[in-house]
Amino acid sequence: MEEETTSYPPIEPSTFDLIITGTGLPESIIAAAASAGKTVLHLDTNPFYGAHYASLPLNDFVTFLQSHSKPSRVPDSDGSIPLVTRSLYSSLEISSHSEEPLKNARRFNLDLAAPRVFLCSDSMIDLILKTGINQYMEFKSVDASFVGDVDGGLLNVPDSRSAIFKDRSLSITEKNRLMKFFKLVQAHFSEESEEDRISEEDLESPFVEFLSKIGLSQKQKSIILYALVNANYDQDNLGVCKDVVNTKSGISRLALHHSSIGRFANANGAMIYPIYGQGELPQAFCRRAAVKGCIYVLRMPIVSVLMDEEDGTYKGVTLFSGQKLFSSRLILAPSLTIPSPSIPSSAQASNSRDAGHIDAKEKVARGICIANNSIRSEVSNCLVFFPPRSLYPEQIASVRVFQLSSNVTVCPPGIFQELWIPSATHRCQTNI
Repeated sequence: MEEETTSYPPIEPSTFDLIITGTGLPESIIAAAASAGKTVLHLDTNPFYGAHYASLPLNDFVTFLQSHSKPSRVPDSDGSIPLVTRSLYSSLEISSHSEEPLKNARRFNLDLAAPRVFLCSDSMIDLILKTGINQYMEFKSVDASFVGDVDGGLLNVPDSRSAIFKDRSLSITEKNRLMKFFKLVQAHFSEESEEDRISEEDLESPFVEFLSKIGLSQKQKSIILYALVNANYDQDNLGVCKDVVNTKSGISRLALHHSSIGRFANANGAMIYPIYGQGELPQAFCRRAAVKGCIYVLRMPIVSVLMDEEDGTYKGVTLFSGQKLFSSRLILAPSLTIPSPSIPSSAQASNSRDAGHIDAKEKVARGICIANNSIRSEVSNCLVFFPPRSLYPEQIASVRVFQLSSNVTVCPPGIFQELWIPSATHRCQTNI
């Protein structure tokens, strides 16, 4: 790293309106917005764009997690406050039952961040279209969604009235009740009739109670709550549920899902995902920022923050290369923090090493499985939702499995990525 950074020529100019570290998604969006009228310098320690939102080949993915699992303190610099790097990953376990993934390691793209499937009417899609970064990336449809039941089966998710009509797993009674429910939701948002609106009392009540009130079965409630509304915790156990979804929020999420169906001619369903992985998203915003004049320098960490000796205000940064740069604003990546003035930086770094990411409010466990077969033979990219208590009796939160295939260029043909993502707080761990 030292040879690479010290070999860089000095960055010109040396003064900017804004300096940003890390090319993660939030930082990249800010860079694209600020570059319209402001001078921006965007730095990243890594040799690639995306930081903790990047999509990496298998070997690089493992190396990145291992190298970022231990916090440390960046070297001191005279007249400035040294930064502390903190760990964003607490555990990594790797197991393999086949040598096939290792042979094709460079043909995989694994998302560092938990992958997000986008509804076609999602606000992020609106932002992508508004900023024009869609010219820098492509999307593929998610073919289908399923809900796991307690018997180990997978139920289709009928997300529209036409899908309900075609679903052979539903009885005539179940179809009629679901059709009536979707019609009720559609009427609520219609401006034609006030009489068809859901009452204010029902809107403020738990959504699960409203669904029971209109006569939906437990199977139908599970599909709506966990596959369409994306509830995280067990909505049937309101006494311990950490996130109760009320009716107003539930039908709003259903309306968003419904408006996503058919929005784009080349999208079969309601959901899409970037080709080459989620890491394409921050890269697209970085390209947009660069077009507007933002300066990018990779492999260049910031080691300290410069402070004005007279009033103690921020005035710039010191790079690993030794160059000092000045700016009126600074945005730090999540992996960097400024030590508290009351605690010596060496002591704070030691505490970080002992405690890991000491200020983490919650941790997320992820599992990445590389499989030789699809969850369903007829689909390539799909989502599977496991509601609370569907996998084991003590399960209090839903678990989502996102399967990706070669048609989004994240793995070789005939191989699939299955990404297991619990929606609740768990011990932070990535299994490969």
